[in-house]
Amino acid sequence: MLDFALSAFVTLLLVVDPVGLAPAFLAATGGMPDKVKRTIALRAPLIAASILVVISLAGNWLLRQPGIGIPAFQIAGGLLLFGVSYQMIFGDRPHREAREADKATSEHASDVAVFPLAIPMMAGPGAIATTLLLTGNAGYGAKLAIIIAVVSVCLLCMLCFVSASLIARTLGRTGNAVLSRVLGMLLAAYSVQFVINGIAAVRASFS
Repeated sequence: MLDFALSAFVTLLLVVDPVGLAPAFLAATGGMPDKVKRTIALRAPLIAASILVVISLAGNWLLRQPGIGIPAFQIAGGLLLFGVSYQMIFGDRPHREAREADKATSEHASDVAVFPLAIPMMAGPGAIATTLLLTGNAGYGAKLAIIIAVVSVCLLCMLCFVSASLIARTLGRTGNAVLSRVLGMLLAAYSVQFVINGIAAVRASFS
């Protein structure tokens, strides 16, 4: 059981990549007040953990249902993320964020925490697919191990988000504006890869 728990943790850690998500957190929360950033840093991992825990508990049932598959999640998530990245690179994001920083509310924090941070960055196609595969034929003990692994990885995401926010504070407005463009390019590539993986999976299913 310990070996399975460790394997589940390492697998989810590699798929979710908390350290790699820190730039996405900075991009999604750029220009927001520190209080709102802290709220998002705490809320997004909790939402992602809740989603993955539910999937781990309902994994056997979900795998038996026909209909929407993981490739559909990959393509849809990739297209949504590309829209976010386009706004980061070409939009009026820095000026708009400066104007709206004081207007940021808990409701807006909830929106950003849900998308794109919790879904699809943390509880995305890869994490969902991994959780489904781990829970395929898992018993109660194995499911408990998976839940512990999910919570542990999401706590690491929370730590990385809080640390990223502290780093962003030292960059200033110009540094954050430059960083937003660079991260927008990375997010665009990430979103395109999501779509490519989804299309490849669909093609493979017909071959």
